[in-house]
Amino acid sequence: MDCVGARTATSAEQLSAALLEVEESSLWDVDAGHAAVELERQAEELGDEVLIARARLCRANFLVRTDGVGAAARQVYDIHRWALEHGDRRLRSRSHLACANVERLLGDLTRNLEHTMSAVELLDETATPFMRVWHHTRLADALAATGAIEAARPRYRQAEEWARELGQWQRLVSLLNNWANYEYAAGEYLRASEVVRRLIEDAARYGVELDPTALDTVGLIQIGNGEYAAAEQTMRACIDLHQEGYRDTADDLAEFLITLAQAQRGLGAFDRAQASLDESRVLCVARDLQEMLVRLHQEQAELHAARGEFAEAFAGYKTFHLAQEALRSRQRLDQAQTRQAMFETAEAREAAEHFREQARRDALTGLRNRRYIDEELPALIEADPELTVAIADLDHFKRINDQLSHEVGDRVLVQVARLLEAELAAAVPDGFVARLGGEEFLMVLPATAVTAATVRLDRIRRAVRGYDWAEITGALPVTISMGVAGAHEAQATTLSAADRNLYIAKRAGRDRVVA
Repeated sequence: MDCVGARTATSAEQLSAALLEVEESSLWDVDAGHAAVELERQAEELGDEVLIARARLCRANFLVRTDGVGAAARQVYDIHRWALEHGDRRLRSRSHLACANVERLLGDLTRNLEHTMSAVELLDETATPFMRVWHHTRLADALAATGAIEAARPRYRQAEEWARELGQWQRLVSLLNNWANYEYAAGEYLRASEVVRRLIEDAARYGVELDPTALDTVGLIQIGNGEYAAAEQTMRACIDLHQEGYRDTADDLAEFLITLAQAQRGLGAFDRAQASLDESRVLCVARDLQEMLVRLHQEQAELHAARGEFAEAFAGYKTFHLAQEALRSRQRLDQAQTRQAMFETAEAREAAEHFREQARRDALTGLRNRRYIDEELPALIEADPELTVAIADLDHFKRINDQLSHEVGDRVLVQVARLLEAELAAAVPDGFVARLGGEEFLMVLPATAVTAATVRLDRIRRAVRGYDWAEITGALPVTISMGVAGAHEAQATTLSAADRNLYIAKRAGRDRVVA
C-alpha cells in the first residue's frame, strides 16, 4: 500500500483523505496499520476531534487483528460512544461496524447483527462505494452467522450487484468468499459451488489474487462436493502460497493442513492424511491453538473410522467432545474477562459473573459441565461420606446419529438432559446433573447411600425408557445404562468406580443400573 499516511498531512483535508485510504484498507495491510498510528499523531497536532476519533478507530480495528479482541474492545466502544454524540453519519456507521466485529469475535451473534443493522441504516448519500458494498456484505454475514442463510442471500446479491457497478473488485472477491463459506456451513454445497465458481472467475477477470484463506474456502467446498483430487490440489496451492510469505495468523497453516487431510482422507490416501494431521498437530501444540486442536481431534477420529480403526475412532470422538467442551468453557471465560475490561461498572461485573456461570454450563443441554464438576465435586466428596454418583450413558447413541442425523442426536441429548434433571430433582432435591461430554452424564446424589440411590436411579432409567420418543426418533428406542458408586477418597477414584460399573451394565445388556 502506497499509504498517504506515510507522508505528513499539512491540512485537515489532506489528513481526511489519508484516513479514508486507511479506513478502506484491508485489516491485513501492515503498512495501513502503521499509518493509522502516524495519522492519529498528526490529527492530535491539528486538534481536530473528528479526525482524531477516525484515526483512533482505525488503530483500534487493526489492534483487534494484531493483539486480539480483548486488547481492543474497550477502545472500540469508547470511540463508539464519542461518535454517537459528536460524529457524522459516516463515522457512526463505521463505529457500529467496528463494534459488530468485536461482538462477532466475542461470540455474541445477536449484538453483532444489531450493530451491523445500525451501520447499514446510517448509510446515506455521503457513504463511499466501499461502505455501500462492505457494510451490506457484513450485514449478510451477520444474518448468515445466526443461521438465517435465506435472509442473507438477498443482501449478498445486492452487495454483489453494487460491487460490480462500483468497480469494487477486491470487495467483490471478499464478499463472494464469505458467502461461499456460509453456504458451505449451512450444508448448501451446490449453492456454495456456484458462488465459488463466480469467485474464481471474477478474481481472474479483474486481476485479484486469491489469498490462502480464499483457496481454503474453495478446497472445503470441493470436499463437500466430493471433488477430493481437486481439493488436494487446491490446498497444496494454498499452502505453497502461504509459505511464500502471504499474510499469516498463528492458526492459518494448522487450519490449511487439516483441510488438506480431509481431502486426502476422501481420496483414500490415509498415510498422506495422517502426515498432514501430524504436521498440524505440531503447530497446534507449539502455538496453543485450542480451536484448531478441536477440529484436528474431530478429523483424526474421522480418519480412524475411514481406516476401519473403530476403537480408536470412538476414543477419538470422546477426545473431540471433551476438547470441544473445554474450548467452549475457555471461550466463555475469555468473553467474561473481556467484557469486564470493557465496562468497569457494577453492571459489567454482574455480566461477567453471568458469563462465568455460562462457562460452567454445557452449551447444548444447559446442564452443569465438566468444569463445574472439577470445581465442585471434590469438596462435596470430602464433606459427604454418604454421597453417591452415577455415570449415565445413552445406549446405541451412534445408531441414532448414523441412521437419523446429528441434529436428531442433539434433540435426544437435550430431552434426556431434561428428563434426568426433572427426575433427579424429584428424587433428591439437593442433587444435580452434569454433562460429561458426548452422550455421558453424571448424576450426583448428596446424603444418599448407594442402596437407596440405586433404587431412585432405576426409576430415572425407567422414566427415560418410558418417554414417548416416537416424535424425535421414530421407531428407534432411547435407553440409558448407569454405573453407580459411593464416595471414595478422591474424585478420580469415585468416577473411576462408577465408570467400571457402567462398563458392566453395558456388557450385561444395557438399559440397566449397576452398583
